[in-house]
Amino acid sequence: MLEKRNLILSFESSCDETSVAVIENGDTILSNVVATQIKSHQRFGGVVPEVASRHHIEVVTRCFEAALAEANVTYDDLDAVAVTYGPGLVGALLVGVSAAKTLAYVHHLPLIPVNHMMGHIYAARFVQPIEFPAMALLVSGGHTELVYMPAENQFEIIGETRDDAAGEAYDKIGRVMGISYPAGGPVDQLAHTGQDTFHFPRAMDNEANFDFSFSGLKSAFINTVHHADQIGESLNQADLAASFQAAVVDVLVDKTSRALKKYPVKQLILAGGVAANRGLRDRLTQMMAQFQSTDLVLAPLKLCGDNGAMIGAAGYVRYQHGDFGDASLNAEPSLEFNWAEDAAE
Repeated sequence: MLEKRNLILSFESSCDETSVAVIENGDTILSNVVATQIKSHQRFGGVVPEVASRHHIEVVTRCFEAALAEANVTYDDLDAVAVTYGPGLVGALLVGVSAAKTLAYVHHLPLIPVNHMMGHIYAARFVQPIEFPAMALLVSGGHTELVYMPAENQFEIIGETRDDAAGEAYDKIGRVMGISYPAGGPVDQLAHTGQDTFHFPRAMDNEANFDFSFSGLKSAFINTVHHADQIGESLNQADLAASFQAAVVDVLVDKTSRALKKYPVKQLILAGGVAANRGLRDRLTQMMAQFQSTDLVLAPLKLCGDNGAMIGAAGYVRYQHGDFGDASLNAEPSLEFNWAEDAAE
């Protein structure tokens, strides 16, 4: 007897990517359509919420039609519709939530609300099954968190940023260096050609907790560049990038190492947009040599950024747990992890 295909149409529109995917059984991508807005936001040096919302409205219909066509399925084949309902930009989230609710209602399909950060974690399912207990290092433009997962669908934030997220800091120092948004990739590439000669501060690196802070590092970087400009000194761009990245990666890796010693787990998952950073991937791989019983699972590079496929993977887990939403589902821009991700009210 053939195993049933659980097909989920999933929407992601939390920031500046409109993405719709069709996912089979939570671990197979049948389609993953992504419409990016990077060029529209580059001239502003970052994401403009109103501009992002308008772009989502313009392309969301084309995205879900393309996703269905590429997967070669119809609405009758689908088992559910999943959607990111937070955290993120409220206007952007509302576009995805409205589209998903409409399709679910019209085609009599269950609606699955998904936490955006849970989506990033469950992108690891496209690499291998997640084994619990597990831990995730989530590093993105809006979040930097260490999340302990004792079991499936259960989350505990044991460390988070107190100010700027790591990805946000990359974009801000990139602007000072004259690097267009998004700056994370170019800064990472430049860092591999330079040396840590500026020795920027490693904020909170020696504290016992697992929280992060990158605001002081960002300020130290900007002050260094501005001072050099004032006295007419030319700074080596590659060394600046390498010094900044070394400070970020040192803190991320050190905090993660200490967390793994306190919370023994079967897997460490690296996820989020900054998970594509080669410097961070290399250092974590080296660090994990001391944790022989823990596997390092790196999210696929193409799934580190925001995408509908990761929402489908997380949506499948919530589908299996019966965590459904209804017509009252709304965007929650400040949504946080709960100990157990209960169905949205």
